[in-house]
Amino acid sequence: QMCEKFTVCPNSMEMLLRNNLNLPKVTEEDGDFLTFLSFQDKCLRKISSGLYAFQTYLKYVQETFTSESQNVESLSYSTEYLARTIRQMVLNPEEVIIPDAAARESLHTELKSTKDWAEKITIHRILRDFTSFMEKTVRAVRYVKNTRSFSV
Repeated sequence: QMCEKFTVCPNSMEMLLRNNLNLPKVTEEDGDFLTFLSFQDKCLRKISSGLYAFQTYLKYVQETFTSESQNVESLSYSTEYLARTIRQMVLNPEEVIIPDAAARESLHTELKSTKDWAEKITIHRILRDFTSFMEKTVRAVRYVKNTRSFSV
């Protein structure tokens, strides 16, 4: 929809704008889904922390991409629920990083300062990175589900 509505596509010259978003990512160094069993907890902490971090980005998308506000609100609610669920799977849930109100507000203010075309690029990047993050999350949770006695 972004491609059609705003002509924001991967081959667009505007995509060359400097990416200064600090979006959450899950990497092999974080104990991703294909590594040893001992890294599962580290991976789950990173995923839960990342899902909590994405909440501010999704709030921005919801406020900015108003034609899809209801869908993004549902996505945000589901993401928060998943973050809580995965946090419960972590051996020490207090180690999951949840951004405090001041950090969330600061990031939200920074995102809201984005104007015009860069705003559309920002939304595109957030949704693209969120999709990638969720693909890895699904694989990691499936892997953990098959190797632990948890039921997710």
